[in-house]
Amino acid sequence: MYEKITPPAIGSRITFKEGEPIVPNDPIIPFIRGDGTGVDIWPASQRVFDAAVEKAYGGDRKLVWFKVYAGDEACEVYGTYQYLPEDTLTAIREFGVAIKGPLTTPIGGGIRSLNVALRQIHDLYTCVRPCKYYAGTPSPHKTPEKLDVIVYRENTEDIYLGIEWKQGSELGDRLIKLLNTDFIPATPEHGNKQIPLDSGIGIKPISKTGSQRLVRRAMKHALRLPKAKQMVTLVHKGNIMKYTEGAFRDWGYELATTEFRNECVTEQESWILENQAQHPDLSVEDNARKIEPGYDSLTLEKKEKICQEVQAVLTTIGETHGNGQWKKKIMVNDRIADSIFQQIQTRPDEYSILATMNLNGDYLSDAAAAIVGGLGMGPGANIGDACAIFEATHGTAPKHAGLDRINPGSVILSGVMMLEYLGWQEAADLIKQGLGRAIAAGEVTYDLARMMEPPVQPLKCSEFAEAIVKYF
Repeated sequence: MYEKITPPAIGSRITFKEGEPIVPNDPIIPFIRGDGTGVDIWPASQRVFDAAVEKAYGGDRKLVWFKVYAGDEACEVYGTYQYLPEDTLTAIREFGVAIKGPLTTPIGGGIRSLNVALRQIHDLYTCVRPCKYYAGTPSPHKTPEKLDVIVYRENTEDIYLGIEWKQGSELGDRLIKLLNTDFIPATPEHGNKQIPLDSGIGIKPISKTGSQRLVRRAMKHALRLPKAKQMVTLVHKGNIMKYTEGAFRDWGYELATTEFRNECVTEQESWILENQAQHPDLSVEDNARKIEPGYDSLTLEKKEKICQEVQAVLTTIGETHGNGQWKKKIMVNDRIADSIFQQIQTRPDEYSILATMNLNGDYLSDAAAAIVGGLGMGPGANIGDACAIFEATHGTAPKHAGLDRINPGSVILSGVMMLEYLGWQEAADLIKQGLGRAIAAGEVTYDLARMMEPPVQPLKCSEFAEAIVKYF
């Protein structure tokens, strides 16, 4: 089955049922060391993982590591341009859960991004990026401790599908001509719009299936959170892109209010229910007037539509969600993408899970990570229905490779996510405790040490790992 690697002689496979992992006490975990600083980061991270599992479970549970290859290290083993060998893809597929350090962007070989390739090959449609502050971490924000969000980003559509044509190419020119002379004129809402002839062209597909399976995972995650954090916000630019971004929002609400009807309430529904609870004799029209400030200036048709919505809410969920019962449900709302960038800074404690498409999620997750300490403290996971890969979210920083100085926090926190995904919460909590205490004590790597006030003497990458273990 394998060309150049051999699975461990001990350990068991993780299997999946209905998209959820079934985890043995000795799971085999393929790991990719990573390029550049991966040579330093991975050993430090593995030390922390093994120590946490040992302390939490004694000998009852154990992670069995299986080294596989990708990136520059794979080329050393498999040959030039063999950045992503079949051995590695087979191992991840067979054992289900993997973890990796940062990977280089290939030069040649036809792969734009190894990270994207791994996500698409294994249909890892959900990118999960928690952004949580650890006390003492330097931050440019005045109140970073207020931010505690999890970005659920769709991983396979939108710009990540990568369908585009170069400006001036024959196919690109043909497509522009077809759009300008046929499709755009045949769509009245586009008016007299025309695509400039010297444009590059990209296609932005957003599917109902892709949108709803992402929102489904976000909703399931919300159910596991403390009641005060049970909120899912659909982030979109639907005010402009109505049939892609706007459709994502609509499909998200549809999924939430069908599959999770008993467990959720939308923001609009909560307003209607609360109005009725506070004023039991309130008419449908007056309730509509309260949720739509411009109600009296609307056309009759629009007034009727809002009244129908109010009546439908009171009829269908008034008994199960009314009289304050909705406050115990998951809140589902939506925000325009540009607005949410401001609000995670000005009103960060009002948000919990942000579910969004690929490009919005790419920006948003990095912006949120910057508030809580940067990508060095930003973990990530890519999750599908039969596979999951946990990963560092930063680059390879080759100029620092082998110097034992880079912060391993991103991989370590990705390992925390992996342990939580396995259901090994006790080990995950030990690592979070150790990391938090090490940072609070000023025992950190140079990237954090130089920004602390007053500055502290930095630890090596390996020493930071030992500090985390010390504080379990």
